[in-house]
Amino acid sequence: MRHLSRLLIVIFLGFAQSLFAQPDSLFLKPKVVQEFYGWNNKKEVGVYINQVSFTNWNAGGVNSISAIFTGKYIAKFKDEKSFWNSSIDARYGVNSQQDQKLQKTEDLFEVISNYGYQNSKNSNWFYSARFSFSTQFTDGFNYPDTDNPISRFMAPGYLFFGAGVEYGRNIERLSLYMSPLTFKTTFVLDRNLSNEGAFGVEPAIYDLDGNVIKEGKRIRREFGIQLTNQFEDELWENVKVKSLLRLYTDYINSFGNIDVDWEITFDMQVNRYIKALFGSHIRYDDDINTLVERDEITNVPTVVVGPRVQWKQLLGIGVVVDLDILINKEESGS
Repeated sequence: MRHLSRLLIVIFLGFAQSLFAQPDSLFLKPKVVQEFYGWNNKKEVGVYINQVSFTNWNAGGVNSISAIFTGKYIAKFKDEKSFWNSSIDARYGVNSQQDQKLQKTEDLFEVISNYGYQNSKNSNWFYSARFSFSTQFTDGFNYPDTDNPISRFMAPGYLFFGAGVEYGRNIERLSLYMSPLTFKTTFVLDRNLSNEGAFGVEPAIYDLDGNVIKEGKRIRREFGIQLTNQFEDELWENVKVKSLLRLYTDYINSFGNIDVDWEITFDMQVNRYIKALFGSHIRYDDDINTLVERDEITNVPTVVVGPRVQWKQLLGIGVVVDLDILINKEESGS
């Protein structure tokens, strides 16, 4: 918890500075934002590829190739007093190494929808409601063990729904959402994983012979407070940064133990279709234990390694196509 506390302090200091600093202090160029009312949609698909190959390389190495397929749909609505932003994000990545089976590197399906109402035109505060849902497409494994899935579709699945207030002087670039009324639901619909008590659900109860007396629960419900900080801007020409930080703590179960989900990406546009991407994703969930062992005689689970900070990094170059631009180009015949 000491390392986590330090991490949270750094996160809060960094985003507090970004919230109250002027554009010059952020090394950003001030922008003149022209108000646009109505719907604004964006659809894009892409693939990022990394490849390493060795031939008579005396330092050694393993040939490998990895690919991440992406799809995103964004719909934004704005009028004089309200906004409604929604997005669907799908990512799936695989890695192939010499003399090894195909392994999964990325797997995400996420839906986010956020509504805000501004009571006064002179205010920077919005009454806001936010919904999000996320899960994965296929089974996840602790490689090289591919016989026992550690995660599956809707195991886990996470649903958040809350209401609160949102601060944003320029809501398109920077916002801070605070919800003291947030419902969190964790789904573990796979019976084997729910019986194990994976992802924080209540595990099954066994007798001394290993027979299930009471099945594990497939749903865990929580009620707590959520803070969300979102920042998106162009740092330099053709270099964009996007940061999404989500903090959650439950009122009833271990209040003060904060779940952290912080994803930051740097998007570098080479030309109309070629992009380079660097990303970092940090997670900490107090309900997810790293290693749990079950006693062979009593069937009582014992936590060997508790929750830990999870960190994933991504660096790739790929082809990303904006479908709206492509469709409009074909319709115009240019």
